[in-house]
Amino acid sequence: MTLKVGTILEGTVVNITNFGAFVDVSGKTGLVHISEVSDTYVKDIRQHLKEKDKVKVKVIAIDDDGKISLSIKQAMPKSSKPIEVDWQSERNKNNGLSFEERLAKFLKESEERIQDIKHREGKRYGTVSRR
Repeated sequence: MTLKVGTILEGTVVNITNFGAFVDVSGKTGLVHISEVSDTYVKDIRQHLKEKDKVKVKVIAIDDDGKISLSIKQAMPKSSKPIEVDWQSERNKNNGLSFEERLAKFLKESEERIQDIKHREGKRYGTVSRR
């Protein structure tokens, strides 16, 4: 079977490295780069894949040397369903504070953070900021 760019196939993970996973598709081995494993950030590919896992992959490139680039995330169906938000819990986070009270709280916390940053920068450069 000849592989074509854009084809979605099922393959078997044969080897895992820090930068991706090698997947056997139709007797040929291709690479799923770590950035093509999931829609979310992947720090450790071994948390997503294991050797001998069956995965659906999409052929995204075949170069002149015969190297095959594959993608798991592009082989997944796109979700058109919007994210559900629990607006009641969002309102409860504000503890019934008015807009002015929330704004005052934000300004106070912001000013404290700025003062803390200035204090740390003063230590870094050998000066001491006074509060």
